[in-house]
Amino acid sequence: MESKIAIKRALYAGSFDPFTNGHLDIVKRSLKVFDELYLVVAISPSKNPLFSNDDRVKILEKIFKDYDNVHIYCWSGLTVDFAKKNNVTHMVRGLRPTGDFEGEFQMASMNNTLSPKVESVFFMTGEEHFFISSSLVREVFGHNGDISKFVPKEVLSFLGDKKV
Repeated sequence: MESKIAIKRALYAGSFDPFTNGHLDIVKRSLKVFDELYLVVAISPSKNPLFSNDDRVKILEKIFKDYDNVHIYCWSGLTVDFAKKNNVTHMVRGLRPTGDFEGEFQMASMNNTLSPKVESVFFMTGEEHFFISSSLVREVFGHNGDISKFVPKEVLSFLGDKKV
C-alpha cells in the first residue's frame, strides 16, 4: 500500500519594505522545518512603502530564484484567507527581543480565531539580526547611511535613486 506524505506548507507574510537579512534568516530557518514556504508581500493601505508592490515581489524573486520550494505572492487580504486558499497550515512569524512578542501574540490569537486550522509558528531571530527592522533600515538609508550589512545584495540593486 502506497502512503501519501503530506507536504508541510507555511507562509511568511510581511511588508518586506525592504526585505532584510533578519527576514532572510527566518526564511532559511523555516525551510529546515517546512517543505514549502509561501513568501507573501502583504499590502497595507496605511503604509507608504519605499518599494512598490511589484518591486518587492521582483526583489524576492531574485533573492530566491534558486529555491524551488519558495513561492512569492502579493496579497491585499487577510493572510489567513491566503493560507486557506492555498492549503497552507502554518504561518511563520519572526520574534526579536525588542518587544515583538505582545503584538505577535495578539495577531496569532486573532488568526487562530479566524482560522483554527492555521497554526502560527514563531522563530526567534538570530542574535546577529535581532536589532534589524525594515523601518530602521529605511531610516539609515534616508540619512544616506550604508545599509549593505542589513539587506541582501538584491535589495541594494533596486534602490537606485529612491528617497525615503
